[in-house]
Amino acid sequence: MHTWRVDTEAQTIALASDGGVPWVSYWGAPLPVEEDLEALARSGLLDFTGGMLDGIAPLSLCPEAATGFAGQPGLMAYRDGKLLQTRLRFMSADRFSKGGEDDDTLRIIVGDDDLTVVFVFHTRGAMIEASTQLTTSEPVLLHRLAAPVLPVPEGCTEVSDVAGKWVGEWRVHRSDIRHGIHMREARQGRSGHDHPPFAILHDPALSNTDGVAYSMAYAWSGGHRMMIEALPDGRRQVQWGHADGSARVGTEFATAPLVLIAGTAGYNSVSVPMQRHVRETLVPWVKRDRPVHYNCWEAVYFNHDFEVLREIAERAAALGAERFVLDDGWFGVRDDDTSGLGDWQIDPRKWPTGLKPLIDHVRKLGMGFGLWFEPEMINLNSNLARARPDWILGAMDQLEGRQQRVLDLSRLDVREYIVNQISKLLSENEIEYIKWDHNRVLPVSDAAQTYGIYDVFARLRAAHPKVEIENCSSGGGRIDLGMMEFTQRVWLSDSNDAVERARIQHDSALFLPGAITGSHVGPRTCHTSGRKLNIKLRAWTAAQRHMGFEMDPRELTDDEAESLTLITGWWKENRSWMMGADILRLDTEDAAVLAEQQISVEGHRFVVFRTQISNSTQISPRLLRLTGLEPDAVYEINLLNKADGSHLSRGALELKSGPVRLTGQSLMARGIALPWAFPETIWVLEGHKI
Repeated sequence: MHTWRVDTEAQTIALASDGGVPWVSYWGAPLPVEEDLEALARSGLLDFTGGMLDGIAPLSLCPEAATGFAGQPGLMAYRDGKLLQTRLRFMSADRFSKGGEDDDTLRIIVGDDDLTVVFVFHTRGAMIEASTQLTTSEPVLLHRLAAPVLPVPEGCTEVSDVAGKWVGEWRVHRSDIRHGIHMREARQGRSGHDHPPFAILHDPALSNTDGVAYSMAYAWSGGHRMMIEALPDGRRQVQWGHADGSARVGTEFATAPLVLIAGTAGYNSVSVPMQRHVRETLVPWVKRDRPVHYNCWEAVYFNHDFEVLREIAERAAALGAERFVLDDGWFGVRDDDTSGLGDWQIDPRKWPTGLKPLIDHVRKLGMGFGLWFEPEMINLNSNLARARPDWILGAMDQLEGRQQRVLDLSRLDVREYIVNQISKLLSENEIEYIKWDHNRVLPVSDAAQTYGIYDVFARLRAAHPKVEIENCSSGGGRIDLGMMEFTQRVWLSDSNDAVERARIQHDSALFLPGAITGSHVGPRTCHTSGRKLNIKLRAWTAAQRHMGFEMDPRELTDDEAESLTLITGWWKENRSWMMGADILRLDTEDAAVLAEQQISVEGHRFVVFRTQISNSTQISPRLLRLTGLEPDAVYEINLLNKADGSHLSRGALELKSGPVRLTGQSLMARGIALPWAFPETIWVLEGHKI
């Protein structure tokens, strides 16, 4: 028997092969170095009885029907209209390091006379990345290729995965893993609002701070498939890969990396390593200090007027903005969303002397300048569409989305056009930032489109390494680890409603760090919900992530401007550690409350945001329990925004009058009492270790 193990500080994956495709014999907390891997593998083999085959077909890294496996196979490919029936055998394995810290790569090769499959396990810090490569002797039509297939660990009877919609992203759903198939497939050509490629397997008692969890993220920006299958014999498998049927005919194929982390202390034990992986390993950083944004979209929309924008820029700078982003409407003939996409030339009607006057003005105010693009899209009413209708992806009679079509990025000439047009503008103007949008689903689920956008990003990053890129797709329609290899910021949602935003931020923290997560102070009346919210809730909600503004600052009263300026100043004073902090979701028995704790990597200081979303069922607020503290250490806790309290809060709480000093043990085990609060308000607590 062949055996292997892959280890990080957080987990071990053990594998074994008896001559065929290897299988995972263990995935969980780190195993002792003395563990007998062959005994481990053999002791996990199941018994068999009547009503089944005379043996248990392996739940391998690529399950095969020809072995007698009754579940979903890991590979489906056709040649001459016939499904290939593989019976792969073990060929070789090797191990190497690229020289980085904690860098270890295990490569296992299996095959037959017709094809070769390579399974790769690569460690990156606490994470393990697993991928599959397929090579065939003759072209095949690939229907399905799974990343290395994993057994669902024992004790994990539930899965938390992500669903949502436009302006309602990142809704976490907990489901029982029952007999049969639980499948989530995104077939719209992008990772999607409805099912971004993230999920967590866990025990039924999982909370934010307690319970065993296994987090998975498929690093792919196109259509994808997650399948969890419970077999009649009791075994359960989980598969990830590109959407079925999204590959083209060829001889070489590969999955994206499946990023894995195991934890034993609740959601937070897998979310923090994932946040750190994104923040410290994936994102190609340019400015780690994270300047305060101003985006003009919800202030002016397509109505670009230099004098108006100049005044808005002045007011934004006075409030604390450090970067000004000019949104949609500056190019082609673009007065609404029906025309202009594809024509990436500055509109001389709105900008007769180009963008330089606005850029110069913004820079004199001490702000950098950013510009909006949507390069993958095209309007039929554009010069580009009239000149190159053959560049449009899909049928001409397809349904449109936002009055637009999609460019075929499988074509080299299309990709070169996009890169050249953007590079020209970046070279001729002092632009430090791109807001990259993607406002419709694709007409087909084609992996070539995703490979195409990766190529475009790689070329732009190489040509303009000092330019940051924000990833937006109708808000959070394309947030995944594949995009994060090229971009420095994600736009979680087009909703600037602070109540909805608090929930979106709270759930996305299962996978995303604060440093890359944009959050803006929206208008007094939210443009997507119609809800009217006070400036303090809007500002403090934005201050929980990478802070920015997206409203007409001319609408602010003097009191609102003062509040926003003060909160922005607080964020600037604290961003140096907050943008590198771990976000810990706090458990609360009050469904009307959302709470999170951001703690420095050293653990010396933290801030807690407690949002009262709605009315609580009980009269008095429940005690708020913290987490991630040293039990024996003493912490000083201060209620930062005491002045925001209500006259209906009548108790003599210590936090109202001054700081409170308590041990980490008491803060975590019992908690601390906060004043009563109206719905749609927030308390902010600061703490540091004495």
